[in-house]
Amino acid sequence: MELFLLFAGSVLVNNFVLTRFLGTCPFIGVSNKLETALSMGIAVTFVLTLTAVSSWLMQSYILIPYGLDKFLTTVSLILIIASLVQFIEMVIQKTSPALHKALGIFLPLITTNCVILGLALLIDVRQYSLIESLVFGLGAGIGFTLAIVMMAGIREEFKFADIPKPLQEAPIVLITAGIMSLAFMGFTGLIPM
Repeated sequence: MELFLLFAGSVLVNNFVLTRFLGTCPFIGVSNKLETALSMGIAVTFVLTLTAVSSWLMQSYILIPYGLDKFLTTVSLILIIASLVQFIEMVIQKTSPALHKALGIFLPLITTNCVILGLALLIDVRQYSLIESLVFGLGAGIGFTLAIVMMAGIREEFKFADIPKPLQEAPIVLITAGIMSLAFMGFTGLIPM
């Protein structure tokens, strides 16, 4: 039950994009099309899950035993994240060149995505076990995917809406993101984190 609450909390209650406001660059930048948003969400989920496990292993078996956790945590986490993102980019480029082109610059920007570094740092601060880290990473990724797919679905509907000229494009997207954030803030306090 505790793992389920951790999962549900990371998807809904403490959604990184809509309640913690991390990862808004790809959230806004890649949510033009539903297919692209879903692909980005899957890529970020994969990286988040692998980062959760890798960062826990790095902390538990290298940094803490050798007393390096106070000095090299951030640098080692960035190294892990960059390596995983590079791996994902190579796989996507080989398997789906069209998707690689559609994601464009936002795919390598996963490396600098605050969601991933925030997740790795929270795992360390909260001292999660390996299984808890895995569940937290997967939940955070699914929460990111949920948010970006919802935004993409809404943005696709904007094509059929009569939006006043001054609110078209970026203004309506930011207003929508704010309303979505308010909706997700309604889950606050339901599951203690």
